[in-house]
Amino acid sequence: MEVINLGFPHNFDRKNMPESAVALGYFDGVHLGHQKVIADAKMAAGQRGLKTAVMTFHPHPKAVLGKLEQEIEHITPLHEKIRLIEELGVDIMYIVNFTPEFANLTPQEFIDQYIIGLNIAHVSAGFDYTYGRMGKGTMETIPFHSRGKFTYSTVGKLTEGGEKISSTRIRKLLSEGKTDEIAILLGRAFTTPGIVIHGDKRGRTIGFPTANVDPDGDCLIPPTGVYAVRLHVCGEWHYGVCNIGYKPTFNKESQKNPSIEVHIFSFSKEVYGERSIIEWHKYLRKEQKFSGIEELIAQIQRDKQAAAGYFGIPLE
Repeated sequence: MEVINLGFPHNFDRKNMPESAVALGYFDGVHLGHQKVIADAKMAAGQRGLKTAVMTFHPHPKAVLGKLEQEIEHITPLHEKIRLIEELGVDIMYIVNFTPEFANLTPQEFIDQYIIGLNIAHVSAGFDYTYGRMGKGTMETIPFHSRGKFTYSTVGKLTEGGEKISSTRIRKLLSEGKTDEIAILLGRAFTTPGIVIHGDKRGRTIGFPTANVDPDGDCLIPPTGVYAVRLHVCGEWHYGVCNIGYKPTFNKESQKNPSIEVHIFSFSKEVYGERSIIEWHKYLRKEQKFSGIEELIAQIQRDKQAAAGYFGIPLE
């Protein structure tokens, strides 16, 4: 997949751009609703011999327009979004640098410069997609703004359990630790990318060595607790159990940020400094303080059994 970064104004000539069908959206999470929009663009591209493209924006429009005090934490950070969209068979990903100047484009200017001006022959977008200054452009106005230069299709609302699949819904479920329900909306497990770092190495002294993961700075993580997880590191997936929290059994003073520690079943390699991905499957219990080491060890063993039972795998 070719990734093309677009500034404002962009300097691409329409004559030099491949004719494409584009899916428009922010696509945080690349959930099933987003996948439906991308599939619609891919179908149009296939029918007409076009390239399949996705156009997204970075940073988040709400952060740029002052609706948030800081940059938003993402369900999928940009590099994860790129990876997931590429896996959907997309040929081109346009990433527009969202600035106040870009946000000030009228709907017609946006269409002229970023759709017609990029040789886009078909637009696919969700029913609630907006474009141009103050979101005045909608899928109802796009026939007028298209100037007859491209075709378009509006993708209807996708629901699950009678409720719209949305990034907002996923964020709410994540805040409640319902990672198994999130997987239904994403069509895959919720993941957190990061780097394996050195911890206090206490786990190995009690027989449960852990990989401490420092998550990428702009991504969301589940709330504190113990989870059944898989960890991707050094090119392989491994089953395990993860504790997110402040280790109250050992720490008298609370840390600023929770630690993320994954105990991998039947694993003993050194993986410090390696890129990793945590795949969150099932919330098992809340974090708790134990009266001593023996009580903690007994609980970790029960956590391992619960996670192994969830995955349907034997513990060695």
